Amino acid sequence: MTDQQLVPDWLSNPEVLLLRDVATAVLHLAAVDGLDSFALPYPPAAQRALDALVLQCLRNGAKPPAGVPEMMRWARARPLGSWPLDRLPSGLFVGADRLIDADSGEPSQLCHELAVRGYGDSTGRQYDELVIHEALRVCRAMSSPESYTAFRRLLVTQPVLTEDDWSEVSSDLYLDPVRFLIEEVYAPVPLGFRRDGAYLSCHRCLTLLHPVSDDEWWCERDQCRYQGPAPHGRRLVSAVTGELRQLRKPLRQFVTGPGRAEVSLERALRSLGLTAEMWPGFDAYDLRITFPDAHVWAIDVKDWAHPAFLGKAARVVRPDPPYDEACWVVPDFRVRARRDYLDVYARERTVHAGGLRLLTDSGLMRAARLRLSGDRGPDASIAPL
Repeated sequence: MTDQQLVPDWLSNPEVLLLRDVATAVLHLAAVDGLDSFALPYPPAAQRALDALVLQCLRNGAKPPAGVPEMMRWARARPLGSWPLDRLPSGLFVGADRLIDADSGEPSQLCHELAVRGYGDSTGRQYDELVIHEALRVCRAMSSPESYTAFRRLLVTQPVLTEDDWSEVSSDLYLDPVRFLIEEVYAPVPLGFRRDGAYLSCHRCLTLLHPVSDDEWWCERDQCRYQGPAPHGRRLVSAVTGELRQLRKPLRQFVTGPGRAEVSLERALRSLGLTAEMWPGFDAYDLRITFPDAHVWAIDVKDWAHPAFLGKAARVVRPDPPYDEACWVVPDFRVRARRDYLDVYARERTVHAGGLRLLTDSGLMRAARLRLSGDRGPDASIAPL
């Protein structure tokens, strides 16, 4: 038995499980009522989370929230480290980690990871997995990896479709096998995204911005907000675009967002003269990079807010199509926002990861340049150290 196996798993910590329940409640309320209005009866998940939180606060000698609305105010106004939960693992949550974004009132990405990625039983997480698995099943049955790649690229590059866009997508023969899925995953855009008869997309991530005041817009992607105010992209006037469709939220969160990082990395590696294949072997991993000497790297791009959950999720990269070295990659901004990100990932990584390394995208590019220059040392490698 390893030392790591002797240490109690913090995922089973009662107060972590409690926060998981609160995060799940936040997502349920956002889906049913929106977080700015609360109507009785509350979803069962919200009432269960409140009851558990009140009990734990009383055990800890702290004043509990008076009801679901106050619990939601805690989720928006109080960083998780300031909640009266005295048995949370030290250092698990840092800085301004909140379940609800303070500016927009939308569930944070960390909220999704607590309720979804940390445990894998959220309806939202199941939805995006079901969609991707169904696309894989259909495309495999038709021996059409090109159709799967076209579908994944569509979700990444076109999270919003005008009526003209819809017509173009409808005539793309590569997408024929997954046409039924496309009709399901693109839904009419709610009026809450519209201001003065128009919608506005983010120039960086292409998703629709949320109007939060008369002259301010909010992007749901952590990376965009970290870089500053969202740059305005397409202004989509309803009278001109016709019915506007966008990907459902779980796909925007778990497919479009990370996919933007994948496409950006693909472009950067190709600029070095390397061969880059996206989602090879029906999505065995994200990027297959081939060097001039036929040496192959396998790369999976991850964009998670919390490094501990990412470490717990780490698994050896699938071996087919074959490769010489493999790693996971996280966007640079995650490490700039949390300096211990890579260390926390490595600490929480389990034996199932086989020592899988996590690099930043700039770290990967640096290793690729060194290898192209003839270096064969550890700095030009992405394999486990």
